[in-house]
Amino acid sequence: MNLKDGISPRPALAETFARLRERRDATLGLSFGERLAALVALESLLRQHGAELAAAVDRDFRGRASAETRLLEIFPALEAIAHARKHLRSWMVPRRARTNFWFLPGRSRVVMQPLGVVGIVVPWNYPIYLAVGPAVSAIAAGNRVMVKMSESAPATGELFAALVARHVGTDAMTVVNGDAEVARAFTALAFDHLVFTGSTEVGRHVMRAAAANLTPVTLELGGKSPAIVGRGMPVAEAADRILYGKCLNAGQTCVAPDYVLVPEERMDEFAAAASATVARLYPRLRDNPDYTAIIDARHHGRLRGYLDEARARGARVVEINPAGEDFAGSPKLPPTLLSGVPEDARVMRDEIFGPLLPLVPYRTLGEAIAYVNARPRPLALYVFDNDRAAVNQVLARTISGGVSVNETILHLAQDDLPFGGVGPSGMGEYHGRAGFEAFSKRKAIFYQSRFNGLKLFRPPYGARFERLLKFLVR
Repeated sequence: MNLKDGISPRPALAETFARLRERRDATLGLSFGERLAALVALESLLRQHGAELAAAVDRDFRGRASAETRLLEIFPALEAIAHARKHLRSWMVPRRARTNFWFLPGRSRVVMQPLGVVGIVVPWNYPIYLAVGPAVSAIAAGNRVMVKMSESAPATGELFAALVARHVGTDAMTVVNGDAEVARAFTALAFDHLVFTGSTEVGRHVMRAAAANLTPVTLELGGKSPAIVGRGMPVAEAADRILYGKCLNAGQTCVAPDYVLVPEERMDEFAAAASATVARLYPRLRDNPDYTAIIDARHHGRLRGYLDEARARGARVVEINPAGEDFAGSPKLPPTLLSGVPEDARVMRDEIFGPLLPLVPYRTLGEAIAYVNARPRPLALYVFDNDRAAVNQVLARTISGGVSVNETILHLAQDDLPFGGVGPSGMGEYHGRAGFEAFSKRKAIFYQSRFNGLKLFRPPYGARFERLLKFLVR
């Protein structure tokens, strides 16, 4: 469904939402067969139209490699579907719960029920995966989903909406496109659960809108994800993995390394290794289809502003430009290392969401940990060290949404690991069973036995009651 500018989106959204609510109230949720059919249809959509979707993303980004879209969006979306299909029946089985001794031979069970209608607000940076991923979890749990695509990726949004209508149908999944006004109207609907992926600032507005309806929310917000390079890890190896993770999608990834803590005596070595990695991966940048452009002029200007401010305030700015290309007028921005940046500079306070990488020196591991803990809790944390004791120290003394050890980003790709932020980087989690449970109501059920000892505790209270109660609380 595409809502045009100049037309109030509220009536059309309300009508679509009301239709899904009616189906929810009539059936309470999708049956096992309906869930499976919707997941199979989504899989078929991605397999048949992956190349078209990648081409649409390329248009929206003004340049993003089909290989990158297929690797980072289509593949993990297919993996999520396969995982849900494999485990769905076992996830749906009611679970036996322990019954307190005094209430035996009564029985306790936990039954997983769909919440109803789940709203999903999709960002522009991974518009396919971040539409399909939450939808898979919600549909697996038996919900109907209503998806709002990003106005910053209109080609992808329009194509995806048409493909979902054709392959999946509108009973299980409806896709909406439109501008910021549509997004505001969307988040104001009384969903049974709302998922938002995006910036912390917009996340606050989404949470306020949801609060009016007491709608529970899952917020995936990002933040400044640190990488800590330990002294027990070869610097070149750490730099290679960090720069690869940073250059994917030109850093426009919620779990991209945002800054790197490097032993002070290895700063120059890290910078040299980082430059060598970029030169090997991207011998040229401006016209290289493997290197992604910045999504639009606004974000390009924001990133240039970070660089200008840091440079003006005395930071060392090293542009990694292997072929010495001129980027004037280009939508691309070369990977850039920054050091000596004042702590109150915007690049050190804001989530960067681009190919800029500040380097921060540290003397001891405890100092690096303290630096991370003095800042808002991040969505991801990366620690590079072959010393298991050092790794365990970082894991035990920091809090983040997730961690990859000696790698970046890949914890996100594990279907049995929950994905979610903490504090300013988000709330709630999904993926795999965690997603199934997030979009389900775990209904608690107690079955009373024919032999009911509680009758002994009913009024009128007297000496027998006092003796029994004294026995219970002894």
